[in-house]
Formats: sequence, structure tokens, C-alpha cells
Amino acid sequence: MIYKRILLKISGEAMMGDKGYGIDSSTVDFIAKEIKGVVSRGVEVAVVIGGGNIFRGVEASVRGMERASADYMGMLATVINALALQNYLEKHGVPTRVQSAIEMKELAEPYIRRKAIRHLEKGRTIIFAAGTGNPYFTTDTAAALRAMEIGAEVILKATKVDGIYSSDPMKDFAAKKYNTVTYIDVLKRGLSIMDSTAVSLCMDNNLPIVVFNLRGKGNIRKIIEGKKIGTLVRGNNGARVKKKNR
Repeated sequence: MIYKRILLKISGEAMMGDKGYGIDSSTVDFIAKEIKGVVSRGVEVAVVIGGGNIFRGVEASVRGMERASADYMGMLATVINALALQNYLEKHGVPTRVQSAIEMKELAEPYIRRKAIRHLEKGRTIIFAAGTGNPYFTTDTAAALRAMEIGAEVILKATKVDGIYSSDPMKDFAAKKYNTVTYIDVLKRGLSIMDSTAVSLCMDNNLPIVVFNLRGKGNIRKIIEGKKIGTLVRGNNGARVKKKNR
């Protein structure tokens, strides 16, 4: 296995499967099984989850809601998704902890970096909820930030397509898939895999990103085994993993 500690970024939309809204139980169960498949191999897994299947702060602000309030509502939606994923993981025997950037003692632990690392070292899967706890920042940025804080070796960005393309493959049949791209390419070409703040954070810290199709059975396991799944985003020097001091 080429990665020992990973951060998995899951969008809220992934939680609803083929439904138009909410949480699809079969989809969340599938995600839980995929995570269990790598945890059982000794990989330390942290998850950052979005809330777009329930509420999107940016869209609400466009419709007239005050942006900060809308973003806080979106953060609460991520907590709902985190609790749902925790429930399914524990049904499959995976010990978990939810840590929230917004304090809510009855539902989750507050986010404490050293405590999160200790949970990972003990084999517990951590689910980070409520983004960064600040409005105007996306869960993509939260994923980049948390990954660096806990010493993750890679961010696995789960999507509905099997990598990064030159254009939307659902609309453009001539779209070209990239096996490897640099952070600069992503920013210059406007390849919408993560927001620019998240990509810049990863670039500054040489943290690789793998964009892959979450629906492909065994894809997470294949990535940690070093198989070429999805698209790898890295620096110009070709470094695949930045070693961390733990």
C-alpha cells in the first residue's frame, strides 16, 4: 500500500445517489463498505463530507439569503450527513468519531487536531463535519486544511466521473481524460475539481489529490494499492507523496 493515512472528500450530492434530494440508504451503505475495505487493511481514514444534498449555502445566498447565515445552514447539513455515514460505518463494525468544527456536544466531539490524530492511530475513522466552522469557505477547503493538519498523505476526491476531463464528459463526447495534471494546470484551465483555495493549499504543501469515481467498486482500495485509478493532481516535480512527520 502506498498510502497509510488518507483523507476522503465526499460531496453531499454523493449521499443522495440517484435521488434528487436527501440521503439514499443504499448509497451510504455502499460508501461505508468501501471505507471498511481499506480500514481493514490498516489504512487510517479521515472523511470530510459536504451537505449539498440537503442545503447549499451559495445557492441560497444567490436567491437573497445573507451569505454567512446560508453558509452556517450548509454546515449543519454536513453534520446530518456525517451522522448518517457514522451510523452505517458502525453497522459494519468500523469504529468512528464525528468531529465538528461547530461545537454541539450532544452530537459530536469538537474538532481538536491532536485528538483526531490519536483516534486515527487507534484505528478509528474520523468524520469531519461543519466544514472549517467559518462562512465563505467550502468543504473542499476544509478537506485540504484537515488533510494537512492530520498529516494525510493524499486527498481522495470522490466524484461521479472517473477523473478530470478537458470538458464535461457528460456533455462533450470528445472530452479528453487526464491521467495526471499539475496544480497549476487545474488553476489555469479552470478544471472544476475543487475550489481554487483548496487547490492552492494543496499546491503550497505538495499534497497530492486523486480524483476518482466513488461508484466504482473497490476504487478506494485500488488507489491505496497504487493502481492507476482516476486522475492524479501533483506538483511539477512529480512527487507523489509528501512525507509527513508524525
